[in-house]
Amino acid sequence: MHDNFWFETQGIPSVAIASSEFGEAAEAQRSALGMGGARFVLVPHPIQDANDDEMRTKARNVINHILSALTDN
Repeated sequence: MHDNFWFETQGIPSVAIASSEFGEAAEAQRSALGMGGARFVLVPHPIQDANDDEMRTKARNVINHILSALTDN
């Protein structure tokens, strides 16, 4: 969320991508940063042990959410 904060303050639309395990932390950070509208997309947990094919599947499953987060107002 800190990277999102920096990009957004520079006028660059951004979206954070995190494991679903960190959804509450993302909410807390964007609130603490005063950016309640900061966008993030959660990818199903776990990430660390996922192989390349599993990560590609995770990415395909969220790409439309990422694009929507960047383009919808």
